[in-house]
Amino acid sequence: MIGLLAVSAACADDSSGSGDTATGSTCDLKIAFFGALTGGNAQLGINIRDGAKLAVDQYNTKNADCKVGLVEKDSAGDPAQASGLATSLVADTKLLGVVGPAFSGESKVANPILSKEGVVIITPSATNPALATQGDKTFHRGLGNDASQGPGAANYIKTVLKSQKVFVVDDASEYGKGLADQVKQVLGATVVDSAVVKEQQVDFGAVIDQVKGSAADAIFWGGYYREASPFLKQYRDAGGKAKFIAGDGVKDQAFVDGAGAANAEGAILTCPCVPPEKAGGTFAADYKAATGREAGTYSAEAFDAANIMLEGIKAGNTTRDKLETFVDSYQGQGVTTKFKFQENGEIDPASVAVWAYKVEGGKVIAEQETPK
Repeated sequence: MIGLLAVSAACADDSSGSGDTATGSTCDLKIAFFGALTGGNAQLGINIRDGAKLAVDQYNTKNADCKVGLVEKDSAGDPAQASGLATSLVADTKLLGVVGPAFSGESKVANPILSKEGVVIITPSATNPALATQGDKTFHRGLGNDASQGPGAANYIKTVLKSQKVFVVDDASEYGKGLADQVKQVLGATVVDSAVVKEQQVDFGAVIDQVKGSAADAIFWGGYYREASPFLKQYRDAGGKAKFIAGDGVKDQAFVDGAGAANAEGAILTCPCVPPEKAGGTFAADYKAATGREAGTYSAEAFDAANIMLEGIKAGNTTRDKLETFVDSYQGQGVTTKFKFQENGEIDPASVAVWAYKVEGGKVIAEQETPK
């Protein structure tokens, strides 16, 4: 009832002509999606945007006289665009929070700009642990980071796949290298060799020769599906038989489609995210009804991130600093997990689970939680 009264009062303020966030108006405030909607890794961003949009649309249906807008910023997954996009967001005084940025590289650039101006950040997908050490006071991460995913993937390789010789590849991105380094640290001497590829690389012949020469029985890929798909296709076409394991940046149907279902069959993809079909409530059905598609990687996490901000706004936290205070102290159950943020913005470790997904019959299927 308190939240409803706060919203009603704010709407009265707005109808009198006041529109600045400092006045307490909640009827024309905004949150934003920040991530790739175009480019080689766009599907991951689209999943996130659609999860956030579902939350906003449902909120606005219930609060039709006092709606919140969703701004969409397409980064194409390119850190070089992050500064300009973040600067444009902070200039909008109605903008209180960001669901994203989606990728770690763009987050490293954008987060200081957003945080300096008090814009609340809840990323549903950027997993590089270093993001929590930049000193960005408004940063929050709605899932586990690569300090949990990396060991989870490595332990799966050791205890489930029982691989003896692992070749590690990374794309030198903030995300890809960070995740690969975590895997290397846990696997130790099991790593027989490693290589670095470039983002947007299309010819992997030299790396494939190196992998085959190492006699590795497993490959771990630190990077995104844009490069992983052609690599795996070329590797299989060259007769490569090693098992393929990758992190959440590859966990999308676009990876399978790009590599070819037969080439991707049996691939293991880890993610500190909940299988969308296991999300709570009616999320999975609601998402499909709204988009015509099954929920994808990070759709549910984005839904939760947006709903936390929307809950704060409805409760009367209508300035950036008030919403930041609300999110800092937030505790509640989402469709993916129970949320409680630590002082550095990381989610409570007790709420983190890393899942292994397997490509079977041309589809990415949830298999099991990775060994602790």
